[in-house]
Amino acid sequence: MLVTWGALILTLLVLLVKADQWSIKDSAKCELNKKQSDLNSFLWTIKRDPPSYFYGTIHVPYTRVWDFIPRNSKQAFQESSIVYFELDLTDPYTISALTSCQLLPRGENLQDVLPRDMYRRLKRHLDYVKLMMPSWMTPDQRGKGLYADYLFNAIAGNWERKRPVWVMLMVNSLTEADIKTRGVPVLDLYLAQEAERMGKRTGAVEKVEEQCHPLNGLNFTQVIFALNQTLLQQESLRAGSLRVPYTTEDLIKHYNCGDLNSIIFNHDTSQVPNFNNVTLPPSEQVTAQEIDSYFRLELIYKRNERMGRRVKALLEEHPDKSFFFAFGAGHFLGNNTVIDVLRSQGYEVEHTPAGQPINRGRPSKFPPGQEAHSLGQDLDDPPHLEPFLHELQEEDQRRPLEESPLPHMLLPDSLDLLEKVERKLKKKRRNKLKKQHHRQFNDLWVRMEER
Repeated sequence: MLVTWGALILTLLVLLVKADQWSIKDSAKCELNKKQSDLNSFLWTIKRDPPSYFYGTIHVPYTRVWDFIPRNSKQAFQESSIVYFELDLTDPYTISALTSCQLLPRGENLQDVLPRDMYRRLKRHLDYVKLMMPSWMTPDQRGKGLYADYLFNAIAGNWERKRPVWVMLMVNSLTEADIKTRGVPVLDLYLAQEAERMGKRTGAVEKVEEQCHPLNGLNFTQVIFALNQTLLQQESLRAGSLRVPYTTEDLIKHYNCGDLNSIIFNHDTSQVPNFNNVTLPPSEQVTAQEIDSYFRLELIYKRNERMGRRVKALLEEHPDKSFFFAFGAGHFLGNNTVIDVLRSQGYEVEHTPAGQPINRGRPSKFPPGQEAHSLGQDLDDPPHLEPFLHELQEEDQRRPLEESPLPHMLLPDSLDLLEKVERKLKKKRRNKLKKQHHRQFNDLWVRMEER
């Protein structure tokens, strides 16, 4: 399995932040607000001409949060000429490198490095998951051709060759709630797909090795502790003696309706258990704190500093371009954030509330031949914004009911014209499908790809 990497990083970011308050809004209040100004916003504007943007993403199916994303956040994405992510999601090397970094060195096998009892517990749990997975699949998943055997082999295949830390993350992703999310693009991957479809330039501010090596840097004692705690949690859940206090549903609710003034991602349970919340003897409590300190330094402070410096370099290298930086929301919350790094370099970065108009600034300049993909080139007229693909599909589904004239009202010339238009539309749709088919996205570490 290529683990949902962004979810892992976000999880490690937020589980280490100590929340002073935990203010979950009542679910009855967490409904879609028709008034844009009432929506939660994860958009920040880097004030320059043209402006650039930070946007905080979340690793859940985009369909669960899309209607709660303010229009000005979507417009900022549409108007930006360059979109950057943490990793280059379109580069096959990203997938290959992530796979390689998870493997044990020198052809070692997990059975050779784990204590015997722990290996047996792990195998027993994976056998349980494989047995239960068919009952966890949804009808919608089966309708898309996503079946339990395929999914289990794709996620847990070759698990005996993986490093223990990656097996720990794999086990945390093999839950009923997580399995039910497979088959729909997570939000940041959907944005990457849309950026490519709209002809935008895309890139990454990090290399795979920079995200991968810190995890592999844990010492053997820490890794065994983490895997043991993970198995204990999953075994307790199976036995019914433990209830997960915070679920992916809670995370989605906070993203959609949370308050940016609170730490709303403190209990993202999609990957890693919060070891410090487990009742432990003093010696193990020390190990848990050491792991927390290590990840706080390596996966929060150092990464935010590095990402902030690279954002600054990109802005200075392309002063006439508008950027949209889509990173995990945890990079923008708490202390020593990417925003703090950029502000320390003299940039003015402001949170952009829902409903606040987007300042388009001057148009970005595009290389020859890319004019068709530029947005907002004429400052006197509103730019034509490329619609998002699923919105186009919804419009196509509605059109026969809402826009198609009745057959007996059509003249012969109109029929001929409509047939020509329909042929063009079908050809356009086929071309889009061909482009999507050849993209090098991996469905498992990003929880997607309809088969």
